[in-house]
Amino acid sequence: QVQLVESGGGLVQAGDSLTLSCVASGRFFSSYAVAWFRQAPGKEREFVAVITRGGGTTRYSDSVKGRFTISRDNAKNTVYLQMSSLRPEDTAVYRCASGAWSLQYSVPRGYDAWGPGTQVTVSS
Repeated sequence: QVQLVESGGGLVQAGDSLTLSCVASGRFFSSYAVAWFRQAPGKEREFVAVITRGGGTTRYSDSVKGRFTISRDNAKNTVYLQMSSLRPEDTAVYRCASGAWSLQYSVPRGYDAWGPGTQVTVSS
């Protein structure tokens, strides 16, 4: 079973950049798609980005498209989320999740393993 741990969150100012990492332990990590979700206080969990197991396909939510980039290094069992031009509305707990690739990649219940999350706070 894959276990995930996120890191790289912090407090930044609007317009800054930040890179999150999602490190996996366990076997067959490279067999799974990995997604990033976020959840702000009082709001529902929101899909951010997903990458297929080989990294050949990525998808983004409209709210982050053009600002965020998801990538992976299977040799390091790590998926990254590069975030630029951060806005206060990007403030949330960011969690990575792994699972089989599906066209319903934005639906949380499609993922089997979740990390505990890392807080990203963007001040105005």
